[in-house]
This record gives sequence, C-alpha cells and structure tokens, in this order.
Amino acid sequence: MLHPFSVQHLDVEKLLSNWRWLCTDDVTLIARNAFADLFLLTKEGHVLRLDISAGQLMRVAESEGQFRQMAETKEKREEWFAESDEQVAASKGLIPATDQCIAFAIPLAFVESATNNKPFVVDIYEQVGFSGDMHKQLSHLPKGTKVRLKVVP
Repeated sequence: MLHPFSVQHLDVEKLLSNWRWLCTDDVTLIARNAFADLFLLTKEGHVLRLDISAGQLMRVAESEGQFRQMAETKEKREEWFAESDEQVAASKGLIPATDQCIAFAIPLAFVESATNNKPFVVDIYEQVGFSGDMHKQLSHLPKGTKVRLKVVP
C-alpha cells in the first residue's frame, strides 16, 4: 500500500503545471492517493483536494492537523485515499512506486469509463499533467456534452 503522506520527493510545481488554471494558489503538497489525487496545504493553512478524475479542487479541512486527524478515520481513508480500490488494484499486481500512480485507459471523467476500463500503472507527472490539460479543455463545456478524444504528440 502507498504511504499517502510520503510526498517530499514529488515536485508540486511540476505536478500542478497543467492545473494552474484551476489551482492558482501557492501550495505545498502534503499527501496523495494511489490514483494521483493531491492534497495541498495553502498559505492560509487550509487543505485542498485536487481530484484529477473529476477536475475539481475543493477544501477538505481547515488545517493540516484537522486533515491528518480526519485521515485516520476509516470513512475518510476510503473517501480520500480509496483504500479498498487500491487494495483491489494491488491484488491484480498494480502497485505503483513512489513516483507512479494508477490510471485508467478511459479517463474517469467520461461515462464510458464505467465498464471494461483497464487500470495500469503510470508516471504520476504524466497522469496529473494529462488530466489537467484534458480538464482545462473540457472546463468550458456543459456537463454531459459528447466529446471525441484525439491524443496527439
């Protein structure tokens, strides 16, 4: 299992480079989950969660202390760190290294991701960057809009 608070080796500016359209604050990375959601500490002391699948940034705690205390509860470990999903992935041999995460062939932002979606291990910078770029392009569209993905080098 991934240690969610072991993030000192990750470069938050590099991770957020494609998310600055949404996350404009100066932040510190304090945790992450196996699926590359990031938990960020603002200068004011609030903790934000960047959900890279949904393309959302939301406040989850008023302080780092409150966040860490809440993260000890089973409910929040499941909600924030998707522990049971991570365990299922691990049982299938998907165990990301400290600079990797679990991603899906069809991004979870799309309704088509609900069936036959193959997970794989990928570099965390690639996944977070790809998701940020994709959500920026989708951000101006109404929810439910049909889109066609075209991946270009």
